Amino acid sequence: MRSLAALLPHLRRHPWKLASGVLAIVMAVALGLISPLIIGRAVDAFRVDASTRTLLTYAGLLVAVTLVQGIFSFAQRMTLVALSRDIEFEIRNDYFGHLETLPLSFYQQRAVGDLMARGTNDLQAVRMLCGPAIMYSANTLFTAIGALALMWRIDGRLTLLALATMPLVAVATKIFGARIHVLFEKVQEQFATLSSKVQENLAGIRVVRAYAQEEPEIADFQRENQEYVERNRKLVLWTAAFHPLLQALVGIGFVVVLWQGIALVRAGGITVGEFVSFNFFLSKLVWPMIAIGWVINLVQRGAASMGRILEVLRLPPSIRDLPPLVTPDAIEGAVRVSGLTYRYEEDAEPVLLDVDLEAAAGSTVALVGRTGAGKSTLLSLLPRLLDPPDGTVLLDGVDVRRMPLATLRAAVAIVPQETFLFSTTLRANIEVGHPGADRAELLAAVRRAGLESDLELFPDGLDTVIGERGITLSGGQKQRVALARALLKPAPLLVLDDCFSAVDTETEEKILSGLAELPGRRTIFLVSHRVSTVRRADQILVLDRGEIVERGPHATLMERDGLYRALERRQRLEEELAAV
Repeated sequence: MRSLAALLPHLRRHPWKLASGVLAIVMAVALGLISPLIIGRAVDAFRVDASTRTLLTYAGLLVAVTLVQGIFSFAQRMTLVALSRDIEFEIRNDYFGHLETLPLSFYQQRAVGDLMARGTNDLQAVRMLCGPAIMYSANTLFTAIGALALMWRIDGRLTLLALATMPLVAVATKIFGARIHVLFEKVQEQFATLSSKVQENLAGIRVVRAYAQEEPEIADFQRENQEYVERNRKLVLWTAAFHPLLQALVGIGFVVVLWQGIALVRAGGITVGEFVSFNFFLSKLVWPMIAIGWVINLVQRGAASMGRILEVLRLPPSIRDLPPLVTPDAIEGAVRVSGLTYRYEEDAEPVLLDVDLEAAAGSTVALVGRTGAGKSTLLSLLPRLLDPPDGTVLLDGVDVRRMPLATLRAAVAIVPQETFLFSTTLRANIEVGHPGADRAELLAAVRRAGLESDLELFPDGLDTVIGERGITLSGGQKQRVALARALLKPAPLLVLDDCFSAVDTETEEKILSGLAELPGRRTIFLVSHRVSTVRRADQILVLDRGEIVERGPHATLMERDGLYRALERRQRLEEELAAV
């Protein structure tokens, strides 16, 4: 329940809405408690004067009070439900904004479906807690206080008898509330598993169909769905039993009150009208007692869900601005890596070992090596997608850990190994790194990326919607769209991480020639498994098991009988065999 304290700052942002909502509840409850008094007075008045005038007088009063009570009931719902929507809006923004700051390692450990479940289903439970739960809690509290006070005024002993079952209500509330909390957490966990299953299947539908795995995947989904149903059934069982139990306890109180109250009326202790009013007040306590179960259900669900959301919100971004910060006036793109050793975990083997390199501004550095040699890891350290050790990676002589993240990442344009495109237009995808670029800049980036000829194939050119993750494009087209995105961004550092793997040799040659035409000096880091791609680089670094084992231009490396030359020979042989 400590997770509920995190909602207090959100409630403090809306003091007037909260106060006006509570005031509307007080007025609605007060007017609701006047009605039994009017009815009781009417009964006693009719015993003296059973005229039409008496009937109309008390009927008019009752109608007037009920109408005004309805206005305040409407106001409380409008105010507090709107408040819950405002808080939902704020938490959703906080949750999404925080997800944007978390490092790549976080997403490698968490299922997307689970994160989506927290931002949808769990957030809905929190909204119910902030709106209906607050509204009905306040309504219950004020109704109970007012009704008990008026009941005590009529007869104290009868009131105590009516409250005889309250200790049993408290015990039942504690037992059922704790059990509902645990069961709802299990329901939400299974909902997250189910969401992850759906998300993975929709994202990997091509693989599922290519391997004819529809039936096994449907069977797996049915098993997970059945587990979700079973957990909900257990929750429903306890929730359904809670309300009748409370009603039964209230019913016992009614029986006791009727038995004792009739005796009091006969003895002249109270009037018939007072006894009628007392029973109406007692009936008003029925809803608070029943509402206790419903509110506790909402509170337990909301607390469990808020706890799941806080698990994410309380994770500090491991990669963030660390003062003192240095903001350079301009970034030229000179990179120096010195004594860099990097591990993904403290006790793990190093992925990079004692790496040293220097790239002058405007030069091209190529990285080659076997799969898993550490090439992509090295490139991820430049813009701090992974955090390098202090003083090991410098940009224009400034430690990248001392540079503001916004400044650093604005200076780097990246084309990653795994191309990701948004489900919008080609234009919007290319403009990600440079929103508002003019048409000439956009078309120049498209041409340099080798995408110009493909535009004729798209029905709406750059305004063609490409579908989720660019599903309507081929692998090569996706890579060229991502490359155009990076080329459009006016960044002095261009990182190309094996982004020509789905592009044919002829198109690759055109793209590499186009890189030489880029405006301004750009330092280019290029990863590729093809020797033909990297041979033009000013400097080629050959990595093996995290270490740079060879370095130099293409001609120099070919003179040595090393790993680079062996790679070139193997690729040349493969090309000859393919030609035959």
